[in-house]
Amino acid sequence: MNEPHQHEHAVVSRDTDMRLVLVALALITSFLVAEFVTAVLDNSLALYADSGHMLTDVAALALSAWAIHLAGRPSNIKWTFGLKRAEILAALANGVTLAAIGLFITVEAIQRLITPHHVAGSPLLIVAIIGAAVNIIAAWTLAKANQSSLNVRAVSAHIMTDLYAFIGTAAAGVVIIGTHWVRADAVASLFVAALMARSSWGLLRDAGRILLEATPDALVLGDVRDHLLEVPHVLDVHDLHAWTVTSGLVAMSAHVVVEDHCFSSGHAPQVLDALQECLATHFAIEHATFQLEPTAHFTHEDGLHP
Repeated sequence: MNEPHQHEHAVVSRDTDMRLVLVALALITSFLVAEFVTAVLDNSLALYADSGHMLTDVAALALSAWAIHLAGRPSNIKWTFGLKRAEILAALANGVTLAAIGLFITVEAIQRLITPHHVAGSPLLIVAIIGAAVNIIAAWTLAKANQSSLNVRAVSAHIMTDLYAFIGTAAAGVVIIGTHWVRADAVASLFVAALMARSSWGLLRDAGRILLEATPDALVLGDVRDHLLEVPHVLDVHDLHAWTVTSGLVAMSAHVVVEDHCFSSGHAPQVLDALQECLATHFAIEHATFQLEPTAHFTHEDGLHP
């Protein structure tokens, strides 16, 4: 009954997420172009380097938008769940990218701590202030997207780490202007690299759990089994599995032993309805597959999970 409404809500949410990601993409791309043009005009190596960093954000946002598009495609015989997991793959890719950038920044920062490079404080401060303003707008835009989506969280992590990076760069610029201590740039970079490591670990962990089909964190299978056993005529529940297809979509399967007379009396469909209602009511799971079995069938299932 609720399926058409939920499908419509999912489509609206996906369309909203796509629009917000594209707005953020336009903001970051505009800043990238302006920064690159400035780098060419001023022949600034620092600005060239930061343009390369911003290019990874543009790629992350573009990948996120493409994943949202793929996730909206309908299911078919080959892709029975559609391409919903494209968003998880995009989140995984963005997590790997964050980790790689963070590692590069760490190595470069350590080298600059050992052998300081000349850094002009004023251009650093100006670019950092503009960059921070652009990222604040982009972060504010993405904050209105569906934060339960791992894909949205991944691209938001990119934007937030950039924001922290620009804030750190601005602070380093102030220190360099006031004290001429050029190592401040490297110190700020190490702080940002630590934030990147934290964000990337969270994304890689969550994406890995979904791709390896771990039981969702908020779900306790023991509680699920106990509730299902309370359904009338249910004798046992085994081979119980739960996994996340994509953010917000949990699926479950189970073998359910019911009283033998349910099959002869034609009561099995009512038991199935009661099981589905139990999951939907207590655990908000509406995509479940149950195999109803007579008591004698259990002896034919050697090797199945408990």
